[in-house]
Amino acid sequence: MNRLVLAAQLVERRALRYTPAGLPALDFELAHESELHEDGQLRKVRLQMRAIAIGRITQDLGALALGASGSFGGFLAQARNGRGLLFHVTDFEPASD
Repeated sequence: MNRLVLAAQLVERRALRYTPAGLPALDFELAHESELHEDGQLRKVRLQMRAIAIGRITQDLGALALGASGSFGGFLAQARNGRGLLFHVTDFEPASD
């Protein structure tokens, strides 16, 4: 199974574009920071990752303010250029304040 759910913050968003099939696509960057236990030790985890949303979800993510947090769900795939991984976001739930 290839499923990722990440609590993260929207830190960058590019302009809305369209795929060759005519679907809206939105490229963006997410940042995550947390403290987790690994082998009995507390570990501080920080990461920033590239993400993409395709289809109807681009409306919600396009309206999301930079710096806003939430739960991003989807799957990982190799980036089109073959360099690294790309998080394909298929669902989103804003953080409750």
